[in-house]
Amino acid sequence: MRRQSITDSAGNAWVGCSGWAYPSWRGEFYPPGTSPKKLLEAYAAKLNSVEVNYTFRSLPTRSAVEGWLAQTGPEFRFSFKAPQRITHLQRLQDCGAAMDALLEALEPVKTAGRMGAILFQLPPSMKIATERLAQFLEEIRDLNLRTAFEFRHPSWFDPRIYRVLEKFGAALCIAESDDLVTPEIETASFAYYRLRKSEYSTARLAEIASMLKTKAAQGDVFAYFKHEEAPTGALRAAAVLRDVQGRPA
Repeated sequence: MRRQSITDSAGNAWVGCSGWAYPSWRGEFYPPGTSPKKLLEAYAAKLNSVEVNYTFRSLPTRSAVEGWLAQTGPEFRFSFKAPQRITHLQRLQDCGAAMDALLEALEPVKTAGRMGAILFQLPPSMKIATERLAQFLEEIRDLNLRTAFEFRHPSWFDPRIYRVLEKFGAALCIAESDDLVTPEIETASFAYYRLRKSEYSTARLAEIASMLKTKAAQGDVFAYFKHEEAPTGALRAAAVLRDVQGRPA
């Protein structure tokens, strides 16, 4: 495995969705007639980060990654979902080759200083495995990556796990959906949120914006709304980011 440097400064709120390639967002979120090749550029005009879920199933080509960088400005950050080979097939065991392949694919993002965090989303069927998590984090320690872990079996919400995450500076991903809400436990110098509920009131979005501002005063915070064919999540993310940055609607 090769070393990975973190170049982002602390104290920023990075807000977005877990995807952008939705022509169906044209009209409400993207300008009408936006070319499929310009969707990310239009996305970056309203949001300052994206969680790339594409990497869960397939690694992008270098030219694709370079194209993503070209469509976004220097203040835009990319977070990436770890490949399913690491989280679902090998379940955090013997992942050296898979991690090397991931970092090789993301090399242009690292070089540009545009890396957000790597999200490791474990399968719902995977129960607490404290030693396995600790061993995996020990193996990738020298990569100096921002890592966040989304646990979807409730057995993981355990003080032993929080201590392991804290030891290695990994974040507990604060994920909320209609079915599961992660405890609000801080284990790293940055925070990572996945906001997946089907409904968010205007008042709740204001609360989220206020919370992100507070978190950003302490260190970087990443927050990603759900991506769907309808632009609901993107519109929510844009409203929250405007509030965080103090910009008018």
